[in-house]
Amino acid sequence: MSNPESMSPDDIQKFVDGRLSPDQQVRLEAWLADHPEDAALVHAYRLQNTSLSRTFDPVSDEPVPTVLNDIVTVRAAARQLTPPPAMASKKSGWMRLAASLAIFAAGGIAGWLAHGDRAAPEPASFAANAMGAHRIFVAERRHPVEVPSSQQAHLFKWLSKRLGVSLKAPDLSSAGFSLMGGRLLADGPMPAAQFMYENAAKTRVTVYVRAAGDGSNNTEFRFEDDNGTSAFYWIDAKYAYALVAPMQRAPLLDIANRLYRELNP
Repeated sequence: MSNPESMSPDDIQKFVDGRLSPDQQVRLEAWLADHPEDAALVHAYRLQNTSLSRTFDPVSDEPVPTVLNDIVTVRAAARQLTPPPAMASKKSGWMRLAASLAIFAAGGIAGWLAHGDRAAPEPASFAANAMGAHRIFVAERRHPVEVPSSQQAHLFKWLSKRLGVSLKAPDLSSAGFSLMGGRLLADGPMPAAQFMYENAAKTRVTVYVRAAGDGSNNTEFRFEDDNGTSAFYWIDAKYAYALVAPMQRAPLLDIANRLYRELNP
């Protein structure tokens, strides 16, 4: 971080990993305040770290599968068995055995590690990502959104293309909130959109959207609260939605109902 006029991808990665000195961290935070694209990259890295931890931390606590212990035992025994000269003609057989063990071990390890990938994503992780994005960007004063509401046509066309679904920002004026704009984010491997709103009291709420993937209609509202940041989230046809705000459950539910009626007239 020798040049204060620019930040390299390595600097940003060190910032996400907590490997910068206090002075370097202050300088990079100042840089992010003026560069929303890099701030979005930091957010994407943090979501990736959270997703990896959520997926693999439980696996690391599992006991080693018996099949892997068996492979280690067989390989140790094989190393102790050196064929005598009379068996030199059978060398190819030993090579085939070693190859078979290697393939078997690789398949067992790959299958064991991949079982976490096959698990369906937890809805709560979607809410956690939405709440994390909310905390990061509602605090921004100069760059709270990537595209302002004055460019709505561009905003909706751009985000719809990136998410692969037709998007529009719902009208929350009945709840006293006006659209500020939106931005593109990453929800694990999937693109997501965030729309931000503000009322006369400068309270900000965000609507977080991504493609649902399976076309299900799990329209039941689910609620999450984390240190004063709350979210209602649900799936409706092609979309997954999360409404996030620093509110108690009752007033947020009122806005969520208005939002749902706006999306489903």
